[in-house]
Amino acid sequence: MSGRLAKMGAAWSECCAAVLPALNEEWALGKLVPRVREFLPNTVVVNDASSDRTAQVAQTAGATVLSHPEHRGKGAALKTGWEWCAQQGCEWVLFLDGDGQHAPEDIPRFFEAADRTAATLVAGQRDFSCPHMPRLRAWTNAWMSRRLSRLSGSHLPDSQCGFRLVHVPSLISAGPSSRRFQIESEVLLSFVLRGERVEWVPIQTIYFKSRSHISPLSDGGRWLRWYWNVCRQARAERGAESTDPPALAPTEIIIPRS
Repeated sequence: MSGRLAKMGAAWSECCAAVLPALNEEWALGKLVPRVREFLPNTVVVNDASSDRTAQVAQTAGATVLSHPEHRGKGAALKTGWEWCAQQGCEWVLFLDGDGQHAPEDIPRFFEAADRTAATLVAGQRDFSCPHMPRLRAWTNAWMSRRLSRLSGSHLPDSQCGFRLVHVPSLISAGPSSRRFQIESEVLLSFVLRGERVEWVPIQTIYFKSRSHISPLSDGGRWLRWYWNVCRQARAERGAESTDPPALAPTEIIIPRS
């Protein structure tokens, strides 16, 4: 069987790690990390230069902490996480946000879907009609998903959801580079266009309006610029000029307290 196929049953805790990007989330991580570790003991919190006690709280709760010395953005935090997982020999990574808007109790749904379908990416699908999600945010997510669906030729019902189970070698091979919130769209589109199998699982829709780090204007503008660039590139052959990102200071690694 292919190395891409999912592991069965209890073996998920041996081949998969959880990665939570976090920016000033000390209020949530103390309770969230232990709930995640019930399913995946190898839990990593990527502290994106928080100004609060995010790193200390996550470490005390049992997570390995990777700390950026400067704020880099969600996409960069996820990349730090999946590269760390690859170095540790993890075949799979489960991403979920560090602000408590994803329910760890939904994690088994992702494992079941991967076991059943051999998908290399299993994405969470929220309910945009949920009354807790502001109408503007729901409309924006639905609009972005429709745009990517047309571009990819596949039905992508929730292109922005960060709750995902991903095959690490496939992710590294796809080579996503976005450093901000457009990372979810880039990864999803890359997998679909590469012919990777993508599956969807319904998840609980939890929304804390006051805790969102997404700026409708700046992050929405970045997403549109990314989308327009992808549309232009889709009309040309691969191999266009690329620019290497600037060198970054090393990531600080904190091992959880025993």
